Amino acid sequence: MIKSMTGYAVADLQCDWGRLSCEIRSVNSRHLELFVRAPDEIRALEPQVRRLVQARVQRGKVEVNFRVKRESSADTSVNRDALNRYAQLATELSDQFPGLTTEFGRLLALPGVLQVPDLEPQQVETDVLAVTETALAAFIESREREGAALLQAITQRVDGIAAIAAQAREWVPMIREAQRTRLLDRLGEMAASVDPSRLEQELVLALTKLDVDEELDRLDSHVVEARRVLARDEAVGRRLDFLLQEFNREANTLGSKSVDSRTGAAAVELKVLIDQAREQIQNIE
Repeated sequence: MIKSMTGYAVADLQCDWGRLSCEIRSVNSRHLELFVRAPDEIRALEPQVRRLVQARVQRGKVEVNFRVKRESSADTSVNRDALNRYAQLATELSDQFPGLTTEFGRLLALPGVLQVPDLEPQQVETDVLAVTETALAAFIESREREGAALLQAITQRVDGIAAIAAQAREWVPMIREAQRTRLLDRLGEMAASVDPSRLEQELVLALTKLDVDEELDRLDSHVVEARRVLARDEAVGRRLDFLLQEFNREANTLGSKSVDSRTGAAAVELKVLIDQAREQIQNIE
């Protein structure tokens, strides 16, 4: 299934030791750029979190943010030694900052003042991985929803390219015959002074240079390949980006060989559709 590189999800989990939140967001990137931000209580679990995300995400700049709100506990206590050190420091700086006061809540938030029971590592790991998996599942779903819209838009452009190529193929015999007649008329004026075999060679050479059958055949094969890639259940953004370069090459050649306003306009329309498809593909994982 096609997935967008942009996505967002958040999950919360009420644990015995507090409330845990995991937020995952992503934007476009050529490769996978993964950033994990976590408070001190769970920072040691970053490698496990990374492995979970890397197993499900191939491309994009992905940010995983954790927040922890510890629950109050009867075992919570105040580190009076730390509190006394802050008090001594405040006394020493009182002349420099006269009238400076600190609210009780902020005082307790100072590092080392409030002592809470140590967390049980195994339970913390279980909870962190659980909330990560929940957020990751929702994150993947958001990417898939946007990917479905991108798939529809890209498919419409590919269908448009196929239709233009088919129309151009119908025009080619008529354009070729008209061009042959025009060249014969011009060469006929020179027939008295030029060897007939040379005239035929020049005619064949001129028509060969204007032949676009090969370009149209390659466009058809690229359309088939694009549809096959779009149906694959994996990351296809890079493959499609390369394929659009091939589409563009054939459209340019078709335009350079055009001797008729119809094929010239077709080449322009092809390039418009190709550019529109490329814009959408830049968002695909």
